[in-house]
Amino acid sequence: MRMTNKIMRNNSIYNINQNKILQDQLTNQMTNQSKIVRPSDDPVVAIRALRLRSNVTTVSQYNDKNAEDAKQWLTLTADAITTVNQVLNHLYEQAETGANKYQTSDTLKIIMEQMDALTKEFYASGNVDYAGRFIFSGYRTDTPVTFTQEDVLEMEKHPISYEIEENIGYKQISTINYTNYDAVDKDLSNATDKDTNSYEQQITNTNLYRFRLSYDALDSMSKVGENNPNATAPTDVIEIKSGNSSLKIDSAGGVTGTGMFAGQTIQEYADPEEAYKEVANGTCKGIAYCPSSGELVFGEDFYKENFKEGDNFTITYNKSSWGDGDANPVHYFKCTETKDVGDGTMTDVRKTAYNVREKQEGKDQDIYYDVGFNQQIQVNSRADEIFTHDVRRDMDDFDHCLKELQGIETKKKEIEDKLKEIPEDQPEYEDYKRKKEAVEKAESYIRESIHKKFENQITKYQQYQDDTRVAMTNNATRGSRLELISTRLTNQKATFKELQTDNEGIDVTEVAVELTSSEMTYSAALMATSKIMQTNLMNYI
Repeated sequence: MRMTNKIMRNNSIYNINQNKILQDQLTNQMTNQSKIVRPSDDPVVAIRALRLRSNVTTVSQYNDKNAEDAKQWLTLTADAITTVNQVLNHLYEQAETGANKYQTSDTLKIIMEQMDALTKEFYASGNVDYAGRFIFSGYRTDTPVTFTQEDVLEMEKHPISYEIEENIGYKQISTINYTNYDAVDKDLSNATDKDTNSYEQQITNTNLYRFRLSYDALDSMSKVGENNPNATAPTDVIEIKSGNSSLKIDSAGGVTGTGMFAGQTIQEYADPEEAYKEVANGTCKGIAYCPSSGELVFGEDFYKENFKEGDNFTITYNKSSWGDGDANPVHYFKCTETKDVGDGTMTDVRKTAYNVREKQEGKDQDIYYDVGFNQQIQVNSRADEIFTHDVRRDMDDFDHCLKELQGIETKKKEIEDKLKEIPEDQPEYEDYKRKKEAVEKAESYIRESIHKKFENQITKYQQYQDDTRVAMTNNATRGSRLELISTRLTNQKATFKELQTDNEGIDVTEVAVELTSSEMTYSAALMATSKIMQTNLMNYI
C-alpha cells in the first residue's frame, strides 16, 4: 500500500481530533463533576443514574415535605389538645370549689361565670388551623369545628337549617332535679289540718328523666313550619325512633306513635321550667319537648314503662338558630342542610348525609399522609373524639340549679322580711313561720341537688380528661412513629445520595491526571505532525 503525505496528514488530523474529543470529555467531567453528559457517554451509568435520582427525589418528597408537613400537623394538634386538657383541669378545680353545699348563689354565680369562660375556651381550641386548614375538621378542612362570628353574620343573610339525627343509648338517659318551692305561695292559712296539709308537706323534690340533646335553641313547631312554607303536609318537628317504634310531633301539632310508643303523647313547652313542673306534678304524663333547652323530659313512670336496658334511640330534630361557638353538626352527626339561597324561601341545596363514623361506606374522616414507600400515618384527630357537646350542655344544667337557688333565696328573704313586719301574736305570723320552714326544706333540697351536681360534674370532667388523654396519647404515638420513619428516611436519603455520587461522580485527581496527560499527548502529537508535514516528495526529488 502506497502511503502518501496526504494519507499521513489525514491520519494525524483524525488522531489529533480524537485527542481533543478526549480532552473535551475530561474537561466536561471536571466542570460538571459527573462521568456523563449525555446517556450515550455510558448507558449503564445513565440507567443507574436515572433510578438513583428517582429514589433520591421520592425520599426527599417523603422526608423533606410530607414528613415535615405531618410533623407540623401533629405538633399543632398536640398543643391544642394540651390546652384542652388544661382547660378541663381548671373546670375540674372549679367544680371542686362549687361542691360545697353552703355556697351562696352569688359565689356560685362567680364560679359558674368562670366555668362558662373556660367552656368557651374549650370549644375555641377546636378551631386551630394549619396553613388555612382546620386540623380537627376531618376532610372538611375548610370548615371550622364551631361556628365563628363571620359564620353567624353570613347566616343572618342566608339562614341555614339542619335536620339532625342523633343516636342516644339507654345509659345516656340523664336526670334533672326539680323542687316545687313555689308551693309556699299557696294560701293554707285556713287549712283545718295544719300537720298533714301544711306548706312543708307541699314541698317535693322530684327526679325527672330526659333525653338531653346535643343542642339547645331547637326549632319549635311554628319555626319548622316557617322553614317549609311550600310544604303540602305538616313537617316533622321531632321524632324518636327505637327499633320499629316511633313517636313524633309535626308542625301542625299532630302526634303519631307506633310500636311501644302507640298511644303516647308528646307536648311542646316554651319554658323548660314550666315543663319540669308539669312533668313533676303529673300534669304531663307523656314527653315534654322543650326546644329552648333541647330536652325531652318525662317522669319516672313513663321511663319504667317504656324503656329498658339495651334500648337505642334515634332522635331527629331541626335547628336553624346558630350562635358564635356552636359546634357545627356536620362534624358529629348525620344531618341534612337546608339553606336560604336569597329569595326569602328555604331551598334544599344539599341533601348530603354527613357522618364522620361511616367507615363501612368509605366516609371516615381520618387523614393519612404518605411518609414512605407503602407507608402512611394518620395526622389528624377528629372533633368528635375530643370536643364533646356535653361540656357546654352541663353548663346549661348549672344554670337551672343556679336559678333554683336564686329563686329560693329570694323567696326566703321575702318571708323573713314579712316576719319582721308582722307582730308575733298575729295568726298571720304563724302562717309565715310555717312558710319559712317549708322554704328552708326546699332550700335544703336544692342545695343537696347542687352539691350532687357538682360532685357528679367532678367525675364527668375526669372522664372528659380521660378522653382527651387518649387522644393526646394517640397523637403522641403517631408522632413517635413519624420520628422513627423520618430517621430511617434521612438515612435512606444519605445512602441513595452516596450511591448516586459513586455512580455519577468522578475522582477529581484521576481525571486531572488524565487531562494533563491528554494535554501533553496533544502537544507531542502536534510537534510530531508538524515535522512530518515539513517534508514531501518534491524535497526528495
